Amino acid sequence: MEPLHLIIAEAALELIPREIWYHDLILKHARKRRKKPWEMILDISLHYRAMLKLPMWKKRGRPDIVHMCLLNALSSPLNKEGLLRVYIHTFDDRIIFIDPSTRIPRHYMRFVGLMEQLLVEGKVPPDSDKPLMWWKRQSIREFVEEMKFDKVILLHEEGTRVSPRTLGEEIAKDMKSNRKVLVMVGGFQHGDFREDTKDVASIRVSIFRQPLDAWIVVSRIIEGVEHALKIYEE
Repeated sequence: MEPLHLIIAEAALELIPREIWYHDLILKHARKRRKKPWEMILDISLHYRAMLKLPMWKKRGRPDIVHMCLLNALSSPLNKEGLLRVYIHTFDDRIIFIDPSTRIPRHYMRFVGLMEQLLVEGKVPPDSDKPLMWWKRQSIREFVEEMKFDKVILLHEEGTRVSPRTLGEEIAKDMKSNRKVLVMVGGFQHGDFREDTKDVASIRVSIFRQPLDAWIVVSRIIEGVEHALKIYEE
């Protein structure tokens, strides 16, 4: 059976960009952590004043969204059954590939440290021939074309309304038919997807009448697929 492929798209996860390396707030934080500005993850809760200078700053600097999504996805029964593959597409167009056996740190600051190592070194562990996580420069379109997905589902608040259970049944049907399905969930806090992200979607769906946090969307989709596949039955 083909696993479900899930990507956190346009995720608000990036190293501090060049435009604000020498902002007083960034330099102060870098000294405190004994790191270079370009070795640290951008975080709006810490770098708000500096981020005001950045384009689209309201969509950036929320690594906690990625953290919560990964905890939900990689700890799920679907992943434990070997039926889930998770990726991250970052704001600055990197695709992060994640081994399904990866255990994401529960503590947020340990997670941030891991992401900093990953984005600086290119993989973690840095000296491993079989890393748990690695990335390459790639747009969402290039990723979709390279992976040759049969269907790409974008979770969008203006999409066709469908229940998580019904969506799970449709995805499970494709999985059983060995069709590669990619589900895209936004990994940012404000604004909309870029047009190039929307354009790669086969369909757009919404699972609730109001916007939901990304990690809730992730958990509901996975749960819908788990029920359809009867993961919980003996």
